Amino acid sequence: MTNNTNTKTLFQSIKEAPQKIINFIFGGFTRIFTPRDDNYPETGTQPFEGEPTDKKHY
Repeated sequence: MTNNTNTKTLFQSIKEAPQKIINFIFGGFTRIFTPRDDNYPETGTQPFEGEPTDKKHY
C-alpha cells in the first residue's frame, strides 16, 4: 500500500515540476517588464550647499 502511495506522490511531483518552473520564470519576467509601482516623490535637482574642497580624493 505504501509503495502505491509513494509512486502516486512521485508521479504527482514530476507532473507539477514543469509548471512550477514555468511559473517561477514567468513571475520574474512579469516583475521585470511591468511598469514601476513605486510611489517615491519626484525630488528634482538638489542645490549644492557648501564649499568645494581644495583636496582631490583620487
